Amino acid sequence: MDEKRPRISEDDVRRALAGVNDPDRRQDIISLGMVQGLVVRDGNVGFAIEVDPDRGPALEGLRKEAEGRVMALDGVVSVTAVLTAERPAPQQAAPGGGAAGPGNRHRPGPGQGPGPAAGGQPASLLPDVRHIIAVASGKGGVGKSTVAVNLALALAAQGHATGILDADIYGPSLPRMLGIADRPQSADGKVMEPIEHHGVKAMSIGFLIDEDTAMIWRGPMVMGALEQMMRDVNWGPLDVLVVDMPPGTGDAQLTMAQRVPLAGAVIVSTPQDIALIDARRAVAMFRKVNVPVLGVIENMSSFLCPHCGGESHIFGHGGARDCAAQLGVPFLGEVPLTIEVREFSDGGTPVVVANPESEAAVRFRAIAEAVWERAQAGGERSGPKIIVE
Repeated sequence: MDEKRPRISEDDVRRALAGVNDPDRRQDIISLGMVQGLVVRDGNVGFAIEVDPDRGPALEGLRKEAEGRVMALDGVVSVTAVLTAERPAPQQAAPGGGAAGPGNRHRPGPGQGPGPAAGGQPASLLPDVRHIIAVASGKGGVGKSTVAVNLALALAAQGHATGILDADIYGPSLPRMLGIADRPQSADGKVMEPIEHHGVKAMSIGFLIDEDTAMIWRGPMVMGALEQMMRDVNWGPLDVLVVDMPPGTGDAQLTMAQRVPLAGAVIVSTPQDIALIDARRAVAMFRKVNVPVLGVIENMSSFLCPHCGGESHIFGHGGARDCAAQLGVPFLGEVPLTIEVREFSDGGTPVVVANPESEAAVRFRAIAEAVWERAQAGGERSGPKIIVE
C-alpha cells in the first residue's frame, strides 16, 4: 500500500453514505440501517444495502449513487456495493402481547429468498438458459476450476451455445484460465456484456477487480454479487451455463440452489480418501436441496510422465468411481494429471483448445458428452424445491 495515500476509515464511509437518501422513505440509508457488512481494507471498500425484495430492481440507481459517493473519498481505491433483499418478518405477538416491531426482521431461509410468495417457484434469473450446471467440490485443491473451464469449452466445441459463470467470489480464477484481462462493457450503465473468449461467454468478479484484491465480504454480499452477475449480465440465449462453484457447501451453493433451476451438479474429486469424504458432503448437500447429481469426475486420476509416457497413481486411483457407486450416482470419467494441463491453464488457453488431440482433452470431451446427455434427459426444470430438516 502507498504510505502517502490517506487512510480511509469506516466512519469516513458512513459519513459519505449518510448523503444517500432512500427515494421512497425520505431518509438517508445510514439512519435507516440499510448499510450492512461494511468492510474497509487498504482503500478497498465493500458493503451491502438491504432493501425490500419488491423494490430491489428499482434501486439500482441508489446503489450506484452510494458507490459513487464512496469512490469520491480521498484514499479509496475501489468500491463494491451490492443490493441484498430481506422479507419483513411476519407479524407475531411479541412478548407482552404487542406486535413484532419493524426492526424485528429475519433473513430469508431456504425457499424464502426473493421471489414469489411461499408455495410458488423462484423467479428465474436466467430465463434464456436451457441448462444450468454447477461444477462443485467439497474442498479446494482438486482442480475443480480447471475441470469447469475445460468442460465449458468442450461443450462449446460440440456445438452448444455455452457460457461460464465464476461463482467463486473469494478466489476467482476464470480471468487467468481464459486469458482475459479486459473489463466487461455496458451500453446503458445497467446491464453488463459478458466477455466472449474461446467461443464461450464468461463472467467473473475477477473481471471487475484487480487480481491481487482480497475479497472480504460477508455472506449477504456474496449472495447479492452472485445474483447481480446472473440478473445484470446480458447472457442471451444459451444451451448451457457452466457455473464454477467455490469449494465447500456454503452461501454460494445455497444461493444457486434457491435462485435458479439447476439442471444438475457435477462433483469433482481426486482419488484419495480425504478428498472423497468432502465429495460425499457435496453430493449430500445437493440432494438435500433437490438438485440432481449428474455425476462424479475423478481429477488427477493418474500422472502421465511427459518423458516416458508412464502412468503413476500419485493420489491413488479409482476412489471416485467407487464413491460414485456407493452413493448411487453416475461416474463421468477420469482426467489425468499432466504438465500441459497446468501450463495451458496458467497460460490462458486450456488444454481442450490448446491441444484438442491430447489425452486430457479427449477425456474432457467424453465427459462433456455424458454431462450434456444427462442434463437433456433430466428435462427443463421449473425450479428447485428446498428441503429443510
